[in-house]
Amino acid sequence: MAYCTLEELKSVLPEAVLIRLTDDDGLGAVIPGVVQEALDSAAREIDAYIGGRYKLPISDTVPPILSKLNADVAIYNLYSRVKEEIPQTREDRYKNAVRFLEQVAAGKISLGIQPPPGPPGTGEYENGARISARPQDFGTTTMEKY
Repeated sequence: MAYCTLEELKSVLPEAVLIRLTDDDGLGAVIPGVVQEALDSAAREIDAYIGGRYKLPISDTVPPILSKLNADVAIYNLYSRVKEEIPQTREDRYKNAVRFLEQVAAGKISLGIQPPPGPPGTGEYENGARISARPQDFGTTTMEKY
């Protein structure tokens, strides 16, 4: 499921460019199916990075950063699809999106939503119970002093 819509994509890329990147038959219009495939492909790429940190699909409230990343990756995919030289700005935005997603996957950056809890047995709690131990007050060597 894509994190960005055609309308959102149109707000970051001129419609004339979208037509050039999607209209294989020369109809003079944006082909929604081609755009949707690029958006879905980009979302799958995003999910491959964030799937280890967040429960998928993210459907309740999509963080705005995911919409932006989805658009940047989809635009890169559209340029790649038509074998047209990718503008440097679009290539840079794609590379930045991948770097960001790598940081999310490594746990260094958050998407601003709550990740699922870690598996039981991590941290200072074991199966929901806190385990602690004090040092022994009396032993065979300390009892001799009394």
